[in-house]
Amino acid sequence: MTTLPTVFLPHGAGPCFFMEWGRGPTDTWDRTAAYLKGLVTSLPTRPEAILVISGHWEATAFTVGSAPRPELIYDYYGFPEHTYRLTFPAEGSPGLANRVQALLAAAGIPATADPARGWDHGVFIPLMVATPDADIPVVQLSLRADLDPTAHLEAGRALRPLRDEGVLIVGSGMSWHNMRGFSPAFTERSATFDAWLEAAIRRPLGREQALASWTDAPFARDAHPREEHLLPLMVAAGAATGDPATVAFRDTVMDVVVSAIEFGRPA
Repeated sequence: MTTLPTVFLPHGAGPCFFMEWGRGPTDTWDRTAAYLKGLVTSLPTRPEAILVISGHWEATAFTVGSAPRPELIYDYYGFPEHTYRLTFPAEGSPGLANRVQALLAAAGIPATADPARGWDHGVFIPLMVATPDADIPVVQLSLRADLDPTAHLEAGRALRPLRDEGVLIVGSGMSWHNMRGFSPAFTERSATFDAWLEAAIRRPLGREQALASWTDAPFARDAHPREEHLLPLMVAAGAATGDPATVAFRDTVMDVVVSAIEFGRPA
């Protein structure tokens, strides 16, 4: 089976792709949506399943959702009423959840399963765009609550075999996530941080060391006052150690630069 790449994607702002956007130009999220719509069809082979690490689930230990049919968690606030009735009827995969837990355990990484938790919007919102037929099973893995970047890189390395088993590993977050920093005052800072991020992921040597030390980047804490939306990138990078990386998408959204990064994409 073809080895799948790994992806770090911007999941947008709440249910932004499924409403009339009124907090700026109406086409604010159109280019992000176009990238998401083309993601699965651009892969070298169609995934058998998708493993998502979202910036919206933290647990004491890495925890994998094992429900066969997860419900949706509408964990966004102040959006139009219809966005709380969105549906995404994809199936879960208890078998993949067991495999994820086993791979982490084999690497000496404590992991548990949660048979009850549903999918937060970092999972179902981008996948409603990327897989509108909801016909690929989905499993979610939590972040570890200490937000240690090295631990998340290690978790990614442990999950590397999934790429040869038809599983697309997706980190769902935002390359810039400062709720008070979406304004023209932060445009240049966001571009500088994004340029650092691209240079870091493109390094043939030392990529993981650079990502583990991301707080040394210019304007790091402007980009991420709290790093939960960046850490899904670490899992995607760890699962592609040694593979080339590229910025697959970049746009200026709400006055700041945001990017999607892909690892291990065939040339």
